[in-house]
Amino acid sequence: MHDSTVHTLLQGAPVGVQQVDDIEGLSAIHHPGNAAVIWHRHPLKSFQNWIDTLPPENLPSARIILRPDGVRDAVTHLCDRAGTPDCANRTRLIDDIAALSDIFASTMRARWLRLRLDLVTTNACRKFHVDAVQARLVCTYRGTGTQYGTGQTGSDPDRVFTVPASSPIILRGTRWPEHPASGLLHRSPPIEGTGETRLLLVLDPVDEPEDEI
Repeated sequence: MHDSTVHTLLQGAPVGVQQVDDIEGLSAIHHPGNAAVIWHRHPLKSFQNWIDTLPPENLPSARIILRPDGVRDAVTHLCDRAGTPDCANRTRLIDDIAALSDIFASTMRARWLRLRLDLVTTNACRKFHVDAVQARLVCTYRGTGTQYGTGQTGSDPDRVFTVPASSPIILRGTRWPEHPASGLLHRSPPIEGTGETRLLLVLDPVDEPEDEI
């Protein structure tokens, strides 16, 4: 990214964004004043090199609603369908998605999850916004991470921060009972024309699948 307002480091992040050191710390989204929680972690270099160099057609993608205990089998099937090479790094990816799904479902007391594995090459969701959900987990495994900052809906924040690759972030949405609103906004980074392919995991809590469109 060439925008000088984008800070890849998390020092000086907005008030209301908490960093944690382990997966259990993501439950801090329930703490008063936390509009977002980031598990700041460093992926293994071997894993990051593997996923960064896979042909995009071999990356798993889907949008499905399922129970948390079905995530591992579902993602394994998606990898098989995409032709993702069966190796230790594929297992790490599947294990990680399953673990994040378990902790997010537990944190949100969700019986079901909407799971998305999105391949992004355009400026999808490039405007800063708040999601129309109670809360959402996003983890970018490949490419530039989610960007965030404090501001008013419809305008860009004065300072923009980027979540590191493979660091999950949980963000409160418009359905979170929060008063007053924190003003924390986020977006997908504008990458159209760069040749970049992002792979991101998105998890939303679902109460009743039959109520979902």
